[in-house]
Amino acid sequence: MEQILTAEGMRRYETHAIKELGIPDLVLMERAALAVADEIEKHISPCGFVLFVCGTGNNAGDGFAAARILLERGIASKILQVGDPLKMSDACRIQRQICENLHIPILENFHPETDAAQDCSLIVDALFGIGLSRKIEGTYAEVISWMNRQPAKKLAVDLPSGISADTGQILGTAVNADSTVTFAARKPGHILFPGSSCAGTVVCRPIGIPLSRHPVTGLKDVKAAENAFTCTSDDLPGLLPPRKAHGNKGTCGKVLLIAGSEGMSGAACLAARAAYRSGCGLVRVFTPECNRIPVQISIPEAIVTTYNETLQAEEKLKDALSWADVCGIGPGLGTSQTARWLLQYVLRNYSGPLVLDADGLNLLAADPELFVLVCQRKDPAILTPHLGEMARLTGKSVRTISEDLIDSCRSFASQHHLICVQKDARTVVSDGSHVFLNTTGNSGMATGGSGDVLTGILLGLLAQRPTPFESAVAAVTLHGLAGDAAASSRSSYSMMAGDIAEQVGTVLLDAENQTNLFQLS
Repeated sequence: MEQILTAEGMRRYETHAIKELGIPDLVLMERAALAVADEIEKHISPCGFVLFVCGTGNNAGDGFAAARILLERGIASKILQVGDPLKMSDACRIQRQICENLHIPILENFHPETDAAQDCSLIVDALFGIGLSRKIEGTYAEVISWMNRQPAKKLAVDLPSGISADTGQILGTAVNADSTVTFAARKPGHILFPGSSCAGTVVCRPIGIPLSRHPVTGLKDVKAAENAFTCTSDDLPGLLPPRKAHGNKGTCGKVLLIAGSEGMSGAACLAARAAYRSGCGLVRVFTPECNRIPVQISIPEAIVTTYNETLQAEEKLKDALSWADVCGIGPGLGTSQTARWLLQYVLRNYSGPLVLDADGLNLLAADPELFVLVCQRKDPAILTPHLGEMARLTGKSVRTISEDLIDSCRSFASQHHLICVQKDARTVVSDGSHVFLNTTGNSGMATGGSGDVLTGILLGLLAQRPTPFESAVAAVTLHGLAGDAAASSRSSYSMMAGDIAEQVGTVLLDAENQTNLFQLS
């Protein structure tokens, strides 16, 4: 797993390294500059030259120092400094003076018609880095616009200038980099869109700032995402529940899926199939009688319990809930009075692991009484809203939520005592304390039924008894990896949700081949 740090979290670690561990700031800057120089060498021929566009802070100091290191390696460069030189940080001033002593050309007084980039092979963005918190305007905005117009490749130091390190939002304007070199840990701005698109290929290099070995006192009190992390396919085996060699369909977990309505049997079928593909022993679909045949044909392995009226449903639902190890409600359920009654009955009578999705969330948003029942559960429920559903649940606009995905998810989970799986191009999962940012998946997953597959995967893993938060992280990761596998075989244009469900097995086979997921006892 990879730790992700906000700008404030990174500053705290850096301050700890300098003040508590005694590592001079110029040593850290030298390590950062070496990392930048190494990356530049991968993108430039020995006869080319580099233009560094520097501001006045420590990010600019990294740029000045990298220009000096390149000179030692026989690569020519020049520096365009933007901003008031009198406002330079101490470290930046030292690095600039060294460059002046080495007669590296330093240009000032930028104007849009400057020919500073003429014949250069690479432009290095060392204007702001992760410290920016305000909208870029004036000369800085002109410089960034000019940089983006140049044909040369762009490399950003730490973070493309104009991107918020904590949210990935563009602060007025931003550099469109082809690659980015960041230090110690990636930031949310490298992962969340649109920052991810502006950052290009991100390389994270250590520069001597200890992270996990030397925790910073009070770090948990920092506002947003110091507890954030992300996972790759290499982490998946460690997230999956082990399989017992002597297990059976009962010990592998029983899933109750309350889903479907007239004309909406597909959601129930997709979720049920995904649950089975994720390893649970039994799936019971609780659905209207009109969906019996479609579900039985599509998922012959499933147990199907149907109902016609609320009075008839009560006894059947009571029996199904007592049978289940986990329960999921919402996919294709609709928002009728019967659907509301089903959700209310579950919330009042079921205390086991619970997942609410799709119309289950729409019913919550429309009925504060039901929402209170969710918040009052002893063990937190798992809610899986996309941004539109999140807007209905919180009363905020989609735009407001998307401007800070991490804070919106974490705050919602913390305030209401639940686990939130906030679905987007970069899905965020939070239990109110920890934050997981998903980097798996692709645009082909933007198709009807993809969310139903995620619900099924989540239920299938949860039935095998890992903790709810671990199940949510594993499910989102597995769902994205299955989507990537589907895109590889189908293309992102022609993928359907069923393709994602079918590729779950492919991903799990790879995970099994990486490690032994079976227990002998």
